[in-house]
Amino acid sequence: QMQLVESGGGLVQAGGSLRLSCTASGSIFSPNVMGWYRQAPGKQRELVATITRIGSPNYADSVKGRFTISRDNAKNTMYLQMNSLKPEDTAVYYCNADTGLTNYWGQGTQVTVSS
Repeated sequence: QMQLVESGGGLVQAGGSLRLSCTASGSIFSPNVMGWYRQAPGKQRELVATITRIGSPNYADSVKGRFTISRDNAKNTMYLQMNSLKPEDTAVYYCNADTGLTNYWGQGTQVTVSS
């Protein structure tokens, strides 16, 4: 069964940067689609960005131009480079992997952006 482990969260000031990583294990095959979601206190979980096996990205409008999603299929690792961070980016960020049969979620990593 696939396991996802996120890392890279932390506390930064507005305008700063963070790089999140998510490594998938327990599967021979790279997930069809991987993505980052986030959930702020009192809000629903929302899509941040997704990326296909061939590297086609998709971004939420709120992060376009600031975040970059990438993946290394050989390492089963996905990244999210977060630049020009804003206080509204504060949330728990979750890694998601879609194998085509089911979705898997990581435990989440906290990102806090202070003003």
